[in-house]
Amino acid sequence: MGNLTRTALAIDVDLLAKFDAWMADRGYTNRSEAMRDMIRAALVEQEWANPKARMVAVVSVIFDHASHDLAQEVTEIQHKDHRCILCSQHIHLDHHNCLEVILMQGPAQQLRRVANAIVATRGVKAGKLTLLSPNV
Repeated sequence: MGNLTRTALAIDVDLLAKFDAWMADRGYTNRSEAMRDMIRAALVEQEWANPKARMVAVVSVIFDHASHDLAQEVTEIQHKDHRCILCSQHIHLDHHNCLEVILMQGPAQQLRRVANAIVATRGVKAGKLTLLSPNV
């Protein structure tokens, strides 16, 4: 961590109590680190709004392995944009459900498009896009 500076914040007592509870639930030991992480998260969201920003993303989907050709469709989507796909992992959760985790890197607009196509594929039960930035 580079140069640190101290700052003061005026926060309502009730809001601070809720923040302290939030921190404790997530394992933070001090307010400064919790605030830094919240600021970084906000900056990543801002960066994600720029369609050309270089980002890292994780797409996680759960689907029934018996869904007709679903695994093949998800693979085809990845092949269409293979330059942004870093790797994928297929996990058998139980007799019916599979989890596919796909790591991607590239322009925000492309990652969003690929993730949306995967999550919207018929037969996907649940899907989530997680965004990270190496620049924040």
